Amino acid sequence: MTKGYVSNLKGEPAALNVARYIHGKSNHFEVAIDPDAAAAFREGKIADIGDVLKSEGIFKDTKKGLRPTDGELMDAFGTTDHLKVAEIIVKKGLIQYSEKYREAQRDQKKKRLVDLIRINCIDAQTGHPLPPQRIENAFEAAKVSIKEGKTAEDQFQDIIKELRTVLPIKMDTKKFDLSIPMKFASSSRNVLKQFGAAEQEKWGSDGSLSMRINIPAGLSEEFFDKVNALTHGEAQIKEIR
Repeated sequence: MTKGYVSNLKGEPAALNVARYIHGKSNHFEVAIDPDAAAAFREGKIADIGDVLKSEGIFKDTKKGLRPTDGELMDAFGTTDHLKVAEIIVKKGLIQYSEKYREAQRDQKKKRLVDLIRINCIDAQTGHPLPPQRIENAFEAAKVSIKEGKTAEDQFQDIIKELRTVLPIKMDTKKFDLSIPMKFASSSRNVLKQFGAAEQEKWGSDGSLSMRINIPAGLSEEFFDKVNALTHGEAQIKEIR
């Protein structure tokens, strides 16, 4: 048995992800896969097909454990080498995801959307950041439907529109002028620039650093905390309105 394989896939159909290749009108060939590894294999990030497969061998119906004959393999692929056949199926076939996998992907995408909203949006009435739990509650109240075929970033704007029916929300950015003493300037500069786009950056003759930085509004509290932590409260911060 090759590494990473399991021999019995019956009894776990809910967790089964397969790549399916159709030859002719009705001949189906399947392999059980790790879907993330299959995607990486197609992109050239994984070279060994053995790292993709979850079961040894080729199937006509993976859930039922039905296997094709050598003649059927030879007719469809020109070889009976299971690894070579598996490579063709994964590269050219359709990936069929289990409901368990799709649910995990939806949960992961929802977490990413909640984080994007937390970072980029604020409460339109108070101007305060939106806590993650409040955003999640709004997802439920608005009955937001997360699309499987789009990334979190691609559907971000549409989700904002849906949430506005139950949540006072708006996208916003904030600008701050910073003055950082010389003893903290070099060590703080690159860390703070990770929060947003820096402009009007200027080094003083005494080694101090002045900069204006534009950050997503939802990060303002985290930004203040980081500035104070890096400079022990000695930096001067002024919001530009």
